[in-house]
Amino acid sequence: MAEIITIGEILVEVMAKEIGQKFDETGEFIGPFPSGAPAIFIDQAAKCGSDSMIISAVGKDGFGEINLLRLQRSGVNISRIKQLKNETTGVAFVTYQNNGDRDFLYHISNAACGFINEGYIEEIDFKNCTYFHIMGSSIYNDDVYRAILKGIEFAKKYGSKLSFDPNVRKEIVTDIQKRNRLVEILLLSDIILAGENELFYLTDIKDEVESVNYLLNKGAEIIIIKRGNRGATLYSTDLTMNVDAYKVEEIDPTGAGDCFGGTFLSCLNQGFDIRDAFELASIAGAQAVTKKGPMEGNTTLQELNLINKQILNQ
Repeated sequence: MAEIITIGEILVEVMAKEIGQKFDETGEFIGPFPSGAPAIFIDQAAKCGSDSMIISAVGKDGFGEINLLRLQRSGVNISRIKQLKNETTGVAFVTYQNNGDRDFLYHISNAACGFINEGYIEEIDFKNCTYFHIMGSSIYNDDVYRAILKGIEFAKKYGSKLSFDPNVRKEIVTDIQKRNRLVEILLLSDIILAGENELFYLTDIKDEVESVNYLLNKGAEIIIIKRGNRGATLYSTDLTMNVDAYKVEEIDPTGAGDCFGGTFLSCLNQGFDIRDAFELASIAGAQAVTKKGPMEGNTTLQELNLINKQILNQ
């Protein structure tokens, strides 16, 4: 049992060494790095001090071990991560375009994490759960989608808040059915942590405020629009708040949004004021891009508070 639970892919990431590299050309890559959007999120939630758990699967191999050791070291409850003897841990290859966009080549659906199913979901795990967090990247096959819906059922039964990061990946959301699955989860969510183009994609409403009001009227309590190096905006029924991005030198953008979400929910879980949680999450997202590797820039709450004090004293 845990207070913050997520589900989905655990994998290693292998990253292009140079900007502009392409998958159809020979080039150098570095890695493996522990990764997977839900894994990055839950690693950060645990590092910030919350009782956190991930439901997933890895192979009984070195790529699985590097993830298990990393998550355990950060304080994540790994008891619901299955090690599958005859399957391999997932892999994501990443290249970086000159305009800052990224392309991914995934080995997920047919890897160990592709075997997640409803049998992985146990009701007892949700009895003390305060937040059940879903990543849109985790709807990669039918079985994991049904497992997510079963988790949502138990979360709602025990009064957990459902949080959702659409995390839309063109390599995963390949048809209208998968888009509709994201919309279904979106409309069930209490907390939405989205990139600024993701709400438009899922609601078909181009105006941000109109899109946000639509979701608030559908029952969402908090909606955050993440804008990368241009900061973020928080909306609720009684609050609209902007936060500027904390200025850092960007080394690798992978995992920034996941760190933001992990920090925000972990702070809320520990009773932080929503404004303070939002500001600390923004700092965590910025810190995440300062190191090469999806989890390498994850930070503790103590580190974030220290940076925040330095900002306030400037």
